[in-house]
Amino acid sequence: MAHLKLRIVDVKCEEKCLAHALVIAISRVANYPNYKAYRQDRKLSPLVRNRLETTGIDLSNGAGIPEIVRFREHFRDYRIVVYQGLS
Repeated sequence: MAHLKLRIVDVKCEEKCLAHALVIAISRVANYPNYKAYRQDRKLSPLVRNRLETTGIDLSNGAGIPEIVRFREHFRDYRIVVYQGLS
């Protein structure tokens, strides 16, 4: 059992922000060497496209509960928690 500190990922992007946030958060938790580049929005688009193609999720109309559930099914090793209304 591993003890991980909780992290909040705040991503500001024009489109596919849920997918961007998940890729950045997972890269942080897994200590990926490209984490800093992902946070700076470099090297991120191809990876996000790949994840969306792999999962078959379409975020062209935004994301809701069904998309979050599908991401949870795909990333079974991670817990995805979405908060609303945080200041």
